Amino acid sequence: MGVEVEVEGYAPLFESRKAKGRVLYRAFATSIFGAICVVWAYRVTQTPWKEQDGWMIRFGWMALFGAEIWFTFYWILTQALRWNPIYRSTFKDRLFERYKNDLPGVDAFVCTADPTLEPPIMVINTVLSVMAYDYPPEKLAIYLSDDGGSELTFYAMLEASRFSKYWLPYCRKYNIEPRSPDAHFSSVPESVNPTQARDLATVQRLYKEMQNRIETAIGLGRISADVRAEHKGFSKWDSYTSRNDHDTILEILIDRRDPEAKDVEGCSLPTLVYLSREKRPQHFHNYKAGALNSLIRASSIISNGHIVMNVDCDMNSNDSQSIWDVLCFFMDEKQSQQIAYVQFPQKFANLSKNDLYGGLLRSAMEVEFHGLDGYGGPIYIGTGCFHRRDILYGKKFSKDCRLEWLKQSEKNIEGSVQELEEKAKALASCTYDKQHPEWGKEVGIQYGFICEDTVSGLAILCRGWKSVFFNPKREGFLGAAPTTLVQALVQQKRWGEALLQIAFSERCPLTYGCGKISFGLQLGVCHYLLWAMNCLATVCYSTIPSLYLLRGTRLFPQMSSVWFLPFAYIIISRYTYSLGEFLCTKGTVLSWWNDQRMWLYKRITPYFFAFLDFALTLTGLSNLNFVITCKSVDDEESKRYETEMMEFSGHCPMFTFLAMLALLNLFSFVAVVKRMVMNGGNTVTVDSMGLQIILCGALVLINLPLYGALFLRKDKGKMPRSQTMKSVGYALLVSTCFSLL
Repeated sequence: MGVEVEVEGYAPLFESRKAKGRVLYRAFATSIFGAICVVWAYRVTQTPWKEQDGWMIRFGWMALFGAEIWFTFYWILTQALRWNPIYRSTFKDRLFERYKNDLPGVDAFVCTADPTLEPPIMVINTVLSVMAYDYPPEKLAIYLSDDGGSELTFYAMLEASRFSKYWLPYCRKYNIEPRSPDAHFSSVPESVNPTQARDLATVQRLYKEMQNRIETAIGLGRISADVRAEHKGFSKWDSYTSRNDHDTILEILIDRRDPEAKDVEGCSLPTLVYLSREKRPQHFHNYKAGALNSLIRASSIISNGHIVMNVDCDMNSNDSQSIWDVLCFFMDEKQSQQIAYVQFPQKFANLSKNDLYGGLLRSAMEVEFHGLDGYGGPIYIGTGCFHRRDILYGKKFSKDCRLEWLKQSEKNIEGSVQELEEKAKALASCTYDKQHPEWGKEVGIQYGFICEDTVSGLAILCRGWKSVFFNPKREGFLGAAPTTLVQALVQQKRWGEALLQIAFSERCPLTYGCGKISFGLQLGVCHYLLWAMNCLATVCYSTIPSLYLLRGTRLFPQMSSVWFLPFAYIIISRYTYSLGEFLCTKGTVLSWWNDQRMWLYKRITPYFFAFLDFALTLTGLSNLNFVITCKSVDDEESKRYETEMMEFSGHCPMFTFLAMLALLNLFSFVAVVKRMVMNGGNTVTVDSMGLQIILCGALVLINLPLYGALFLRKDKGKMPRSQTMKSVGYALLVSTCFSLL
């Protein structure tokens, strides 16, 4: 793990294991590369240069060759993620024995930005799950950043602070997991002991009453005068103009130093803070990066924990012991000197049985991030991450770094609640960054990028630090994955465009990281930054072979030719390995098939649109914008999602393009089957065009749910009629024109 310190009588707090079968996999990958080289040789030596071949066949041939060159390059990036994976495990019992009386403070940040897209009841479930960590409350502080500046969210936080007095004792008494109220109530076994059943009924009633009060306020769209009179914090909205024009609103709802801050059993409560930073129209607020930097500064006044954790508002804590796991990485006397942050995987509680929309990103979370860890650590993904505070302040690694920070207690927090609030407010002003230009550059979360997390993690690694990817058996955090296709596609478009921005900036790992991080890590990070660039090659490969079927033009070797073998080997081995990897990471065959469909959809629609938008941004015709993924869904959509019926409702331009490409493949496949039937099952056509027919048929098969939404379904999740007509019209026009060329 980099620099190690000699410690007498040392027993490690964590273990790192290299993956088994690495040599076998490397031999397999080498064989794939050999087959790829043969495919390239085929494209070069068999290029149809003869005049009678015409420009059309040469165009299709060269387009496919260009796509294959790109796929080869991207495949090499993918191999970097599988070349040297490592896996981590912790020894919490040793940590407890060694440091139970000398623990660092932990500040937990929860971020929300829109009370409509991110319902307050969901937000406070995350807050309560973090408050209930099995960790000394005098060492724990929870902060909510509300970039929406909503008094409804503040009201929900106020209600949560009151409910926590009952919820935290219940969690401790029965040692429940998970500790998000909604998650717990939905997973309680039918039979519990009478004492717990009685206490459960009490907290369920209190929670339901709280939920009804919050939802009533949301329904009214305002806070009643009676409720506003209950807390001075509501007065901050008297001068409120809009979500983008208001003063800093900071309220310490629970102060752990207060002797009255006790739960119903007399135990201390952790600090709880609400913050909505100052915003003004004339000052750019830097999106989530600006919110996190305001939290870092404000928390240094109120609690100043050595460890800073952040989660998105939909990512509930799923394991109350997670902090202890993290401290094993930070407090190991021999291996911890170089560790800057510990990243948990992003996993979800609401996935359908077979992960209909591929939300888990199973290959990334279960395989690829372990590969990044093998090169010095994963990138920071913006949620489920624990940082050392001093490193967020821009500290560079040196061999002289030691663990003195663990021996230092947090500075004594002095002053009344009102004094702390006033001091912290000044650090959350909209002019602070302008007055201190190092913030967002050398200090804190980086500005200037939509994916501020990736850039910030890369900057930390380039300062000489390492990171850790920890993927425990019990998930540390569980979030809410998109439950409709449009949500999934919009999210992927935002990610694709934002990552592409980094790839073509001065922060590209191949240049910015040169000489600072390992070459394998540079390639591995580029694998994600270039997601959107896959669109052109994928659109090419999913349309050109099918369209050329309409003309009866061959673009691949005959099945009876020796040139067919490398194509067959790559296809069979590639997808066999992919399926095996999926099954080994507890996936199912159907979830693998759904994942293949979603990777196709991502590459030909959101990534294609992201690429076009980014190109327009480079020419100054468009601007990159931060888009919040909607976390709410109606009951009918939820039912269709639970039954794994894809959702195509709503007028989305990406649906039209997606349906048009799917119909092009359907028309081509029907045409070639019709031609074969009329020719009496001509085997010459099968031998000559076999690979194109197989590829076109596979694309038709994977698009069956889309065809059903276009022509067969009657429910509200079908494709809107207007988009169906447009897609059919465009597909007919393209296929007809291509046939006549």
